[in-house]
Amino acid sequence: MTDERDNRAAIGAMSFEPYFVINEGGKSPYLFVCEHASNFIPDSFGGLGLDGEALNAHIAWDPGAVEVARHLSAALDAPLVEAGLSRLLIDCNRPLDARDLIPEISETTVVPGNHELGSVERTARIDLSHRPFHRRIEEVINARATRGQASWVVTIHSFTPIYRGVSRPWQIGIIHDQDDRIATPLIAALKQDKNLNVGVNEPYSPADRVYYTLERHARPRNTPCAMIELRNNEITNKDTQNAWAARLATIFTDIAKTLDPQLQLTRPKA
Repeated sequence: MTDERDNRAAIGAMSFEPYFVINEGGKSPYLFVCEHASNFIPDSFGGLGLDGEALNAHIAWDPGAVEVARHLSAALDAPLVEAGLSRLLIDCNRPLDARDLIPEISETTVVPGNHELGSVERTARIDLSHRPFHRRIEEVINARATRGQASWVVTIHSFTPIYRGVSRPWQIGIIHDQDDRIATPLIAALKQDKNLNVGVNEPYSPADRVYYTLERHARPRNTPCAMIELRNNEITNKDTQNAWAARLATIFTDIAKTLDPQLQLTRPKA
């Protein structure tokens, strides 16, 4: 199984990668994406004026999400595309016109290094991370289509138990739009566990403009897709990350048996 992260040891403080791809040749119809995998910010940005505590907090990334995604990639023999840079630099899961594409305030934290950026600086951020990340996803999907493989895109995220003082009771949320081919059976399977509080379009929904990756790469192809949000206190260590990945892998395997593996190999309409 190939893993572009094998090169991480050679990446210095002044160099970086905007993405990593794991198991690009995976045989599964699933393609996992983790847009908020990393809290890495190159030294040249001076930490965007934030201290170490803020740069390790959820505002910089989705803690635990990428570990779950990597377990899923391995369990299902599926490719995984991870963002290599912090969403504080630019959020790869936002459209380019989103107000929080480059957040000046994240939840309640002011981000000094993002204050009143000019058009040149914004374009540089897009070229740094957003554009190459999504170009790489396109390359993976198109290469798989050439080989006759579908790409059912599932994005993996985590969320905080409390946001702006409001408690979030769901251990997991499944986000979807009109395409519920993955979401409906996934939700039904999760709800078999009566001790599990499953959010449906909670804690976010596509109306919150958090569905960008799927709107860009899956919906134009009419390929099945869904977004998973795990509450981050559910995935704080290797055991819990592995357990959640194993549970989801079992459900995804069952879903794959009911969907045609060759679903929608077409490229998006011009």
